[in-house]
Amino acid sequence: MPLASSPTSAVVSGVVDDVAARMLDTLLRALPRVALAVGVVLLAWLLARLLRAVLRRVLRGHRTPSFVNVMTTLTGWVVVAVGVLSAVTIVFPSVRPVDVLGGLGFFSIAVGFAFQDILENTLSGVLMLFRQPFRSGDQIEVQGQTGTVQAISIRETRIRTYDGQLVLIPNRDVYKNVIRVQTHYERRRLAFVVGIAYENDAREATRVVVAALADVPGVLADPGPEALVQTLGVSTVDLEVRFWCAPQQHEARLALDAAIVAVKRALDAAGIEMPADIVALQATPSFRAALQGDADVTPGGSVRPADHG
Repeated sequence: MPLASSPTSAVVSGVVDDVAARMLDTLLRALPRVALAVGVVLLAWLLARLLRAVLRRVLRGHRTPSFVNVMTTLTGWVVVAVGVLSAVTIVFPSVRPVDVLGGLGFFSIAVGFAFQDILENTLSGVLMLFRQPFRSGDQIEVQGQTGTVQAISIRETRIRTYDGQLVLIPNRDVYKNVIRVQTHYERRRLAFVVGIAYENDAREATRVVVAALADVPGVLADPGPEALVQTLGVSTVDLEVRFWCAPQQHEARLALDAAIVAVKRALDAAGIEMPADIVALQATPSFRAALQGDADVTPGGSVRPADHG
């Protein structure tokens, strides 16, 4: 004979069936909201892509490529974040946007502590893009690194060194430190020192130097080159030769090379001597003994009397 089900089992089965029915009913009623939320997120994503394309086209002629890339990326993130927030309020009608924003506030504080370096680099990058102390293509020096700026991204500044290496510097380090922008102005000044003999006329030498620089490729005529007496050295009268040229590193280096060669040739042609430094030697006991041959000198410089036996 089949066993009859107990009243308790029947009650439990009924409760389970009722709960399952309610969950299914809730799910079916929530499906339209979930579908609408997914549509809102997709719409926000498409709108973000559209806004990025529009902003890229609008800003391209007025801002640097780095500024355009960072600003369009941040704009896309903001639009997608707003879409996700809207989707959450659609799926859960009891959740108010104010409550979500409050929860995001506490969440953002925790994220801020956890990703402090990333957020600081991002903020520094945005501030630099608005301030624009330099642009892509400028040649700069920061934290001992010199080279040409390739781009400013959300996290770092990319520099291509003069010997062809890539250096990534965090934006916060660039923003907080001294930056030397070599190509900010249209020209820069270079200088080198040349020494002439005391027997030569210093004024005549300066005129020869200035005349020699007048025809050097890369040396600008305005402002014109200069040659000034710098100091009276031990064996030479030192002249500081100064001239202006293009700010780019390679062009400036070529101009300096040509200027030094031209000045040397001009001074040689004018009969102006460029003597080497005078070095005074003092004869020590060991040096005199070695010259006279009356004693042996050890490798350490000590004098050992010669054996005359």
